[in-house]
Amino acid sequence: MKERLVGAALLVATAGSALFIAAYFTGGARLYEGLALALTAAALCAAAIGWALWLLPHEQVADEIVTYPSAPAQRATQTGEVRSDVRAIARPRALVGLLYVALAAFAAALALPIRSLGPAPRDTLFHTRWRKGARVARPNGNPVRVDDLEVDSAITVFPAGALEDSQSQAMLLRVPEELAPSTRGYMIYSKLCTHAGCPVALYRAAAKELMCPCHQSVFNVLDDGAVVSGPADHSLPRLPIEIAPDGTLVATSDFPEPVGPSFWERR
Repeated sequence: MKERLVGAALLVATAGSALFIAAYFTGGARLYEGLALALTAAALCAAAIGWALWLLPHEQVADEIVTYPSAPAQRATQTGEVRSDVRAIARPRALVGLLYVALAAFAAALALPIRSLGPAPRDTLFHTRWRKGARVARPNGNPVRVDDLEVDSAITVFPAGALEDSQSQAMLLRVPEELAPSTRGYMIYSKLCTHAGCPVALYRAAAKELMCPCHQSVFNVLDDGAVVSGPADHSLPRLPIEIAPDGTLVATSDFPEPVGPSFWERR
């Protein structure tokens, strides 16, 4: 009778976990999910208490120190007692099976809400939407052509098709052609400051420097974005670009290193 009560509690726990899973997938109210988990937890607690009070042996045994080896008859008696105790503990095999099933169902019910944490993290800390062949576009989507910018001017640009991606925003600037002859003076740097991620939106043409207005980090555009002053601790990533046959600017790859502030994976 006692074993049946413990088994019933385990069945109720399994049913509670199944109800929670069903309520989760059918979009049921949080109330039913909470009640199902509460039922499962209560049933598991009841089964554990019943198992401890009714099924486990409670006698106290004093192990006397004797001289070994014991007599054969005494060893046989002790061996029989040990086997009897093991059978008493392992006797409810069906209950052990129910216990495993109940615990597995409860673990599944607890692990299932991980799906609600959102999409799996991607490699956005390491890469942007810039790719080989991606056209350089203005915020309105128009591609930038080689004659669009005057020397010593700068604008914000994005990869075509990713105009809303803040991680990919960049500063396109044009210096005198002799300073960057392969791209007719055009350069692109990430707009995310390497100190705190603020927009590097100010271009000081006379000094050929980009500056972040938040904490005044300054970067040298003629030295691959090296830090001139300020709290930034590493250079501003530069995007490799080229001029396409139709006169538009295109990227030749993504930024060579992660953009924005330092994080734990940066070496």
